[in-house]
Amino acid sequence: MSTYEYYEFLALDRPLSPDEQAELREVSTRAEITATGFTNEYHWGSFKGDPYAMTTRYFDAHLHYADWGERTLLLKLPRKAVDVKAVEHYRADGGLTVIPSSEHVVFEFAYSTEEPPEYDEDWDGDELRFPLAALTGVRDEIAKGDLRALYLAWLASYGRWEIDEEAFPADDETRLEPPVPPGLKSLSGPQRAMADFMRLDRTLLKVAAEASPNRTAPGVEITGVIAKLRETQKDKLLARVAAGEGEKVRLELLAKARKGSGEQTDGDRTVGQILDRAAELRQAAAG
Repeated sequence: MSTYEYYEFLALDRPLSPDEQAELREVSTRAEITATGFTNEYHWGSFKGDPYAMTTRYFDAHLHYADWGERTLLLKLPRKAVDVKAVEHYRADGGLTVIPSSEHVVFEFAYSTEEPPEYDEDWDGDELRFPLAALTGVRDEIAKGDLRALYLAWLASYGRWEIDEEAFPADDETRLEPPVPPGLKSLSGPQRAMADFMRLDRTLLKVAAEASPNRTAPGVEITGVIAKLRETQKDKLLARVAAGEGEKVRLELLAKARKGSGEQTDGDRTVGQILDRAAELRQAAAG
């Protein structure tokens, strides 16, 4: 039986140089390679590259899809654009991994199942229903301090427990949920795409939103942050922009202005309580 795999990488913070594109050609002779991306499909054989290494060296986002029920998304942000201590709370085995280094932070979102969905369910014509371009907006949101996508990934990870009782250790049933971000009742476009990518159960999302406060109006804007910078700081930022680091500078400024996402609510529900509440809602809906 033939299988299908799809690999896509995007360079968002800077274009790839001709030399870098030539280096990537060594990874695959059949891939479509441009200054901003790398795409390849496999109906037979296997990918020879290392997606994590390629993302950290050349790209800022990566999507892998396999029709046997496995998918992975990598999003890379500059280290200065991420509150590492805050995002660590949302780690979940088999769902969300946070990989910090001295230069960047990589978020790995993963979904897999032993009972893969019907192939056609994930496609709309010739396009994936969760295209990589629709998911990359999560990067900006994280830099702004909006961690809803991370909470969604954590929630979807534990949602797998409902179809596989051995997905997590029994002790995880008493694990407290991470801080609940505001605004789970009104997700952004990228966050809705993330929920689809992670196959998040809508009833679970409804339960999570019960503890999520509404989002407040944005606070400090980038222009306000820039106005408070010293001239020497502005000169350094301009020099980096001129050197091709404009997008990295923008993300770092977003991070400095990350006061518009509202206050997080400390999680006080356990995994077991959330899953039980979702089961109650389903039972009530069924009559």
